[in-house]
Amino acid sequence: MNLHDVNQGIKKHKKLNRVGRGSGSGHGKTAGRGHKGQGQLAGWTLHPAFEGGQMPLYRRIPKRGFNNRWAKFVRTVNVGELNETFEAGTEINPETLQGAIKGNYDVLKILGDGEITKKFKVSAHQFSKSAEEKIKSAGGEVVVLPGPAPVVKGEKRTKKKSPKKSTQKPAAGK
Repeated sequence: MNLHDVNQGIKKHKKLNRVGRGSGSGHGKTAGRGHKGQGQLAGWTLHPAFEGGQMPLYRRIPKRGFNNRWAKFVRTVNVGELNETFEAGTEINPETLQGAIKGNYDVLKILGDGEITKKFKVSAHQFSKSAEEKIKSAGGEVVVLPGPAPVVKGEKRTKKKSPKKSTQKPAAGK
């Protein structure tokens, strides 16, 4: 291959292949759909996972374990990272960490990896024991944020009572 071969045949606007336009076009008569079978019919498409009746790949591969789709996504930050990122006396909470932490999360947990020498007021949903000890020993403060209220199984919601309507019957007009 030479350098001039690299982009050869690559076009910005590829010409549409017009099928079914006569035998001279090379794609006439059956328009590339072949003879007989359901594939020749208009509007018919093959399912992308269909493998001609063979057991599909997504069914051949073993599935292991359990993936809880409702599980809370916990984002972790180490104490050492807080020490490097923020200045002493800063109040650290999920809002101030937005630039340092990328992506969405449900719960913010502070872990105790690294050393902390500065005094911080740290607000998060969870703290490891070592992180809590290190922050307090450096003269800082730990604030545990409340998470969403847990769902209690078997507990029914109480309906709001609407104002009582009068039960008197209207007088008959005779």
